[in-house]
Amino acid sequence: MSASFRVLLGLLVWAALLAGCTSSTPAATDSSATDLSVSVVRTLPHDRTAFTQGLEVSDGRLYESTGRNGSSYITVSDLVTGAELRRMDLSADYFGEGFTVAGDTAWQITWQDGVAIARDPQTLEELRRVEYDGEGWGLCDIPDTGLVMSDGSSTLTFRDPVTFEETSTVEVTSGGQPVANLNELECTEDGSVYANVWRTFDIVRIDPSTGAVTAMIDARPLWDAMTADERAGADVLNGIAQIPGTDRFLLTGKLWPTMYEVEFTDSK
Repeated sequence: MSASFRVLLGLLVWAALLAGCTSSTPAATDSSATDLSVSVVRTLPHDRTAFTQGLEVSDGRLYESTGRNGSSYITVSDLVTGAELRRMDLSADYFGEGFTVAGDTAWQITWQDGVAIARDPQTLEELRRVEYDGEGWGLCDIPDTGLVMSDGSSTLTFRDPVTFEETSTVEVTSGGQPVANLNELECTEDGSVYANVWRTFDIVRIDPSTGAVTAMIDARPLWDAMTADERAGADVLNGIAQIPGTDRFLLTGKLWPTMYEVEFTDSK
């Protein structure tokens, strides 16, 4: 092997390594962003057969939407007792994803089907369907602003809460780099948007007006607290819901046996 060829080969390998390191890993947070962790307030049982896609508290009730063809559904539970009040199954043709309540309409999106379903938030009965382009992952609502939707990329799409029409987009960035794999979303009372980062234990807090990450939350301690039996069969962290009027959140994951009520605390 000639010296020139060895140099060229080395450059190609180095370029490949750089590409592999940046393709799907969230970038480091901006210097102005805050590093947070989770402090568990209490633990709650969670249906470990639920492939959690959306989690939201509204009007004293906990809504949870799940995914997978043939096992996608929405449940409504009493926030205090945990008792299931209603359940609505989705046709096996659809893979359910994010869910949010926006005023007198609840919206449920689907993964690769390009269909959003408007429902009555009280009964979960279907009101109508609309179509959209691309994939659907997470969904939440900012009152007086509109719906916010993720599609697994670094882009958040804003939509009209009545028509579901796209109104604008913003790219989520950290340290000047896009943050990909944005999944389940939670729009909070302070105007922030929180997002699970798929395949990680990270949750990012986002300023929706700029797309800048303002905090990175490490939720790995929740996984570490589980026993080996509890981890068996469990999938990724997914599901975040603010408890209204508080600074506490409910967190869980796909096929997790436990839901956690947590506070986000300084990690240092």
